[in-house]
Amino acid sequence: MGRRLVLILTLSAITLAGAASATAAPWIGVRGNHLVNRQGEAVRLLGMNRSGTEYSCQQGYGFFDGPADAASIALMKSWKINAVRVPLNPTCWLGINRIEAALGGESYRRAIHAWVQRLEAAGLYVILDQHLAAPGAKQATGIIPMADADHAADFWRSVASEFRADRAVLFDLYNEPHDVGWRCWARGCAEEWETVGSYRATGMAQLVAAVRATGARQPLLLGGIGWARNLDRWLEFLPEDPANALVASNHTYDFAACLAICRADLARIAKRHPVVTGELGQGDCRHDYIDDYMRWADRNRISYLAWTWNAHGGWTCRSGPSLIRNFRGVPTQFGLGFREHMRQLRR
Repeated sequence: MGRRLVLILTLSAITLAGAASATAAPWIGVRGNHLVNRQGEAVRLLGMNRSGTEYSCQQGYGFFDGPADAASIALMKSWKINAVRVPLNPTCWLGINRIEAALGGESYRRAIHAWVQRLEAAGLYVILDQHLAAPGAKQATGIIPMADADHAADFWRSVASEFRADRAVLFDLYNEPHDVGWRCWARGCAEEWETVGSYRATGMAQLVAAVRATGARQPLLLGGIGWARNLDRWLEFLPEDPANALVASNHTYDFAACLAICRADLARIAKRHPVVTGELGQGDCRHDYIDDYMRWADRNRISYLAWTWNAHGGWTCRSGPSLIRNFRGVPTQFGLGFREHMRQLRR
């Protein structure tokens, strides 16, 4: 009887351990030029963006543009993805510049944290992205040339502190730098942009330092210049990182194509650092461009996430572009190409 009891208890312990392992949130880090899981195995992020959290709060109608429950996550995951990029608004996160209290500050942070937890509970990696920016007393409503020195470092210190213990997340430090040179990208500069006027731009070095000052060790995505399309001098101007966890990030669409020279730059970087295509899309309701890019990325072990899972208002396969026609997950033609490629990879 005693031996039987010991056997039952042992089997129960094994069962519980297996269940805990199966439901544990994913873990991601950097080893050499690969993203890796907690076992040290190479991981590629293959997923999609879920737009809405970067503008709904600022426009005053909520935290999300469309459903953000477990059922909606299950639909996204049915496309055989393993990662979701979540765009954030620093004005809402920090609760500054006259943002509504119900939609900013602690309220926004709680909503984002709960969203991240739901995604992770489904076994998904999450990229948190500073998508928009604005200096001074202005609200973040657009993509200025480089993140502003007024708020970006504070934003990242806050985000990194909030998620410091969460190793299923990665941080994308600024969505799409543009109309700046590499020195400004790296260290900051005086900048001017039509929507915000003159301001002080921060650099990637300051943003890396802001995150690491919190003790956070997550991988950091650094998008190139030219709307994150150009990474020709990314290695030359790369800031120091005490965690050795910097990831190159590019964005590419058929109307901002990444062809021979661009791909050569990415392949060169991929020998030393992980490379993630944070936005991949096609704006003509076809999928020939993304098909070709995904096949190339697969051969070169480069990660990619499609833009975007959204179906409200003017979101279409031309305006967005959107992967879906509706939140039941019916794909657009562009989305169909992406979905079928994902499913073929996961066979």
